[in-house]
Amino acid sequence: MNFENILVAIDNGIGQITINRPAKLNALNKATIQELHDAFENLENNSEVRVIIITGEGEKAFVAGADISEFANFSIEEGAQLAAQGQELLFDFVEKLKTPVIAAVNGFALGGGLELAMACHFRIASDNAKMGLPETSLGVIPGYGGTQRLPQLIGKGRAMELIMTAGMIDAETAKSYGLVNHVVAQAELLEFTKSIASKIMRNSPNAIGKAIKAINANYKHDVDGYDVEIRNFGKCFGTEDFKEGTTAFLEKRKASFTGK
Repeated sequence: MNFENILVAIDNGIGQITINRPAKLNALNKATIQELHDAFENLENNSEVRVIIITGEGEKAFVAGADISEFANFSIEEGAQLAAQGQELLFDFVEKLKTPVIAAVNGFALGGGLELAMACHFRIASDNAKMGLPETSLGVIPGYGGTQRLPQLIGKGRAMELIMTAGMIDAETAKSYGLVNHVVAQAELLEFTKSIASKIMRNSPNAIGKAIKAINANYKHDVDGYDVEIRNFGKCFGTEDFKEGTTAFLEKRKASFTGK
């Protein structure tokens, strides 16, 4: 597919999405959110893609926020619709993908940018990254899941402070909070992220997809995560990956998984 605001590439089982609006610090507008949805959906349905990496073009920003000019004059109803559509189309959609999604955070990840990174399954940051949810300084709150995912990741108190002060934290602070898993030099960010992706790709895609579903269930108030784990554990026994994995272990060889 041809996109105006993003770049998509596939290499050795890794799908890479690059948000390509450097003049706008890769800010999210409606068109970019739709393109990201389409790209994630295409990569999810591509059997050759085992891991997805998302990053931003240039050295300044992953995503510096939402495109404020698009919604500055919205009504109450339009604002609620904006948040609902965005969450369904992109943020919740990414969180629920069975293909692992890693955010390679290069530079600013603010507002909707941090919310997008938090919707990914985990995050790796460059040493110049800055993260925050500055929405309260604009008279609004995070609307793409930020008030829910940030406390899950860093704890209620720290999330309250970060959102209420509209402040930013650097990469090392984000790592100490548990918001990102690793911090590396910007020049090494993509290669390091791909090295993590390569480790993931050694394992069963089927099992990984079920693990994502079970882990996510722990954060849904109306879902018994233990029950989801039990059911998905059981489903693994009916897969070719399970037969291959256990056989390879018993035969003392490396498994060759197909995702079936």
